[in-house]
Amino acid sequence: MAEEHKRKEERELIRKFEAFLKNRENHFFDEEAMIQIICYYGTHDKLNHALKAATLGLEQFPYSIDITIEKSDVLVKMERSDDAIDLLNETLNIQPNDPELLLQKGAIHCLLSEFEEAIEAYESALMNVEERDEVYFSIGMAYQGLGKYKEAAEQYKQAIEINMLNENALYELAYCLDVSGELKSSLSYYQKFIDQDPYSEYAWYNLGIVYNKLAKFEEAVDAYEYATAIDDEFSSAWFNMGNALMNLGKYDQALAAYLKTYDQEGASPETYCHIGAAYEKLQQLELAIKYYQKATKLDQMYHEAWYGVGVCLALQDKWYEAIHFLNKALKLDSENAHYWKAVADAEYKTGNLVSSIDAYKEASEMDSEDPKIWLDWSMVYYEQGDYDQAIEILERGLDECPDNAEMYYRGVVYLIGSGSYKNAINRLETALMLDFEGHEVLFDFFPNLPTQKALYRIIDQFRQDNK
Repeated sequence: MAEEHKRKEERELIRKFEAFLKNRENHFFDEEAMIQIICYYGTHDKLNHALKAATLGLEQFPYSIDITIEKSDVLVKMERSDDAIDLLNETLNIQPNDPELLLQKGAIHCLLSEFEEAIEAYESALMNVEERDEVYFSIGMAYQGLGKYKEAAEQYKQAIEINMLNENALYELAYCLDVSGELKSSLSYYQKFIDQDPYSEYAWYNLGIVYNKLAKFEEAVDAYEYATAIDDEFSSAWFNMGNALMNLGKYDQALAAYLKTYDQEGASPETYCHIGAAYEKLQQLELAIKYYQKATKLDQMYHEAWYGVGVCLALQDKWYEAIHFLNKALKLDSENAHYWKAVADAEYKTGNLVSSIDAYKEASEMDSEDPKIWLDWSMVYYEQGDYDQAIEILERGLDECPDNAEMYYRGVVYLIGSGSYKNAINRLETALMLDFEGHEVLFDFFPNLPTQKALYRIIDQFRQDNK
């Protein structure tokens, strides 16, 4: 009822404002009402109305910081960012140290990729702002935009020194240290927080994030376990622990961690999707689908969940149904190579060769360094008996993945199929040099004994020559 009353008041306010515009009725709108009117039009994508309201608002309240910021937001939405900057500069001439104006100016410069100007604005805001960790974080993001990862890392550290709970700063710091090759050497930086307070759940949590970034998942789990032992309701630590356990293949424990997150945070698309992924890995596909679908009900745009449903249906050989859900995911994220490949695989299983080949082509353009795409795409032609086309696709893949042994072994298979035995032997020698043990895959393609014996003789000779 309260919400309905609020909406009724809002509609009445807009009616009065539009009557004022039409008839120039004598009506006074206070500053708060003007802001509400601007926000209403902005939310309903009536940007010209919003701009008119903001302009009238500044005529009545020329020194209003809030209305100035609202007007600059409208101008940005109208792709008039330069005008927004000019407006802020005019107001800053009168109130040069206002932190809100400076932060808004910095944010718009960042949108325009004018990172140097953004840093200048943010640094000016630092002197007079309360939540300084957020400003340091914004400066870090601007340095990151310039590709200056070490400078960005220093800003994120400043943010964390002020607020150890600034998760955005923690993640971006780990990313910048990773990019600049300093993540491993920074462990001592994170360790110092634990040395200062061994019973700080946040210090252990931060250490877990770094170990996770370093792919040291056992150590990450240990750190998250310390965090949750100190605070059993630390939901982010439970969630990240689940992710680390998934990477370790401990799916039942990961599921328990995700369910713990759900108990504490309640329903969210992300938590439901991760619970679904754990059930999927545990081969409990019906439960996995149930949780993926719960995620989509909360957020129709959550493409990872649609993809999860499609994968589960594919694992049940329900290919037509799988294509429907995979295409839903693809529609929401059309540049995802995994989605294109999954669609390609499913289309092939239903006999739609043209659609399958088109999807593999898209996948290869999205992620040309994924050998699985080239292997599966070439296999479509091989299984149709088109060995030359299979070889051509594989060669294109090898240009992108020149050190992938499995692709060389697959090349041996295709060359033998086409009768190019000399080329097959040359390709086999390269594959054996890259990964000798990988030769076992060849025998899956050639079940007949004479071919197996011939291959074995070549492989054994290679072994003898390279002792």
